Amino acid sequence: MAPISEIDITLRLVISCILGGLIGFERESLDRPAGLRTHILVCIGSTLMTLVSIYGFSGFDAVTKDPARIAAQVVSGIGFLGAGTILREGLTVTGLTTAASLWVVAGIGLAIGCGLYFAGIAGTALVFLTLVLFGQVERRHWSNKCRDKIKIIVRDQPGQIGQVGIFFGKHNVGIKNITMHHIHEQNVINLEFVLIIPVNADMIQIFAELAEIDGVLSIDKPW
Repeated sequence: MAPISEIDITLRLVISCILGGLIGFERESLDRPAGLRTHILVCIGSTLMTLVSIYGFSGFDAVTKDPARIAAQVVSGIGFLGAGTILREGLTVTGLTTAASLWVVAGIGLAIGCGLYFAGIAGTALVFLTLVLFGQVERRHWSNKCRDKIKIIVRDQPGQIGQVGIFFGKHNVGIKNITMHHIHEQNVINLEFVLIIPVNADMIQIFAELAEIDGVLSIDKPW
């Protein structure tokens, strides 16, 4: 295998820095757990490890080389880093998109390290469009519906939370997030819902019916 030049090494690392930074900038602008620096470091690190796996052992002719081994370890290792961006509070889970972006950035770094510039650049463009463009599409999709946060206290008994969820579904009220806290001393559960409410919904009537459900103790409405 022909040795790689220092200029080519520098070029690949610089391209990785730019591509990782582009995705990281979008995450940073939304104040996500992993932002600009993290994505740049992941992309550069993946490229560097790929370069080492391909060219680092070229002088050892008697050694059987398998460049895919280090790449496989990068893919496995990035999972632990991505897990650190996923947060859970009650039933609410956040950070999945950021974890996925870190995983993809590692793949972009591997592609650049192998010299697959088109694959790395095209992948970055698609990821950036997915994060920015489809993020706007999601926000526009829900723009005709309002979101309200309500707090409900229910008895701590089997099926109670599911009963409330079925009730909202029957009235076409979507549930964006649920956070729950058990109050064991009082044998109740404090539920906090982020609801996606259709503009034509009669929420006064809906909450009146909700209050009649057995086990619903109180409702803290947003108005």
